[in-house]
Order: sequence, then structure tokens, then C-alpha cells
Amino acid sequence: MYLHWFGGQLPKPQQIKTKGTVDTMFVHPSALVEDGATIGTDSKIWHLCHIRRGARVGSECVLGRGVFVDADVQIGSRVKIQNYVSVFHGVTIEDGVFVGPHVCFTNDLFPRAINADGSLKAADDWVLAHTLVKFGAAIGANSTIVCGSTIGRWAMIGAGSVVTKDVPDYGLVVGNPARLIGYVSPSGKRCASPEEAERLG
Repeated sequence: MYLHWFGGQLPKPQQIKTKGTVDTMFVHPSALVEDGATIGTDSKIWHLCHIRRGARVGSECVLGRGVFVDADVQIGSRVKIQNYVSVFHGVTIEDGVFVGPHVCFTNDLFPRAINADGSLKAADDWVLAHTLVKFGAAIGANSTIVCGSTIGRWAMIGAGSVVTKDVPDYGLVVGNPARLIGYVSPSGKRCASPEEAERLG
């Protein structure tokens, strides 16, 4: 099947080469995958995505329209990242994570465009803060993840939340700032404790 974009017919997806490896994948012709990026087998990179050099996307991932993956970002396998998500340098996403549309990760705790003397900030004028999203976690649409946070295994972030601190394994958080309101099992069932969530599986 052919897709149409701006009225022109696009070619069918092809096998492409990234950093010395050849994998079977789908990369939409409108996407930009920089030299030095690695994309795993059977992953799908959709319209207008931008994958920067040094980024690694695992196997069986799906990246929706307009996803930006910054330099050296590490994304595991079987990850789903929905439309218009920005995954900035310093973020690591483990296997099986769901990231809803318009989620934004940050990487600078004290962002400024200029230094105190008014000069434009350069690459060495700020400190990178790392973020880790662990196995099976789910992040709801329009959430913001403030850098320096760890989101635990199978945790769930409610839509529109602003995460400013660590989220425990199986934790369910909502709001701005996000607060813990309970726990969820891997299947999404509400639980009274992380122990119950782990037991339910």
C-alpha cells in the first residue's frame, strides 16, 4: 500500500542501514534518521520523526508522528512512543514502556538561554540531569517529566501530570505536581500496595 503526503506518492518502506547494522524496519520517507543512530529489528519510525546521532532504538518499537529522539538517548525494545513526544539527551527508557502523545522530557534543572553576564549559553554552561523510565511503565498524554526523576517498573503517570520526583514501582501518580494516589498491577488494575500489584502480575 502507498501513502500520500503533501499530495505526492511516497515509496514503500525499505531496509535501511544504520551504524554498520542492517535490520528489517519501517522508516517513513519523511523521517530523519541521522548517521550513527541505531534502530532495532521490526521497529517502525513514522512521519516526521527525527532520530539523532548516537541514539539507540531497540527492536519492535513504534515511534509515532513527529517524535524527536535526541543524541545518545537509549530506548529499549517493545517501546511505544506516541505522536509529538520529545525525548531529550539524558533520558533512558527501558523495555516495554508506553509514552503517550505530547509527553515532554526535560534535561536541565535550571534552564536559561543566557548566562548571568548576558552571553548566550553554550554546551558547557549547563549541567545535564538524567531521567530513567523503568520496565513496563506508562506515561499519560501531555505529561511533563522533570529531569532527575526515576519512574519505577510498571508505574503509571496520569494524563497531564508534572512529575517532579521519583515514582515507585507500580506507583500511580496524577496532578501538578504529581502525587502518589495508589498502585497498579502490570495489567493496570488498581491495588492497595506494591506487594499486591506484584502478586497480581
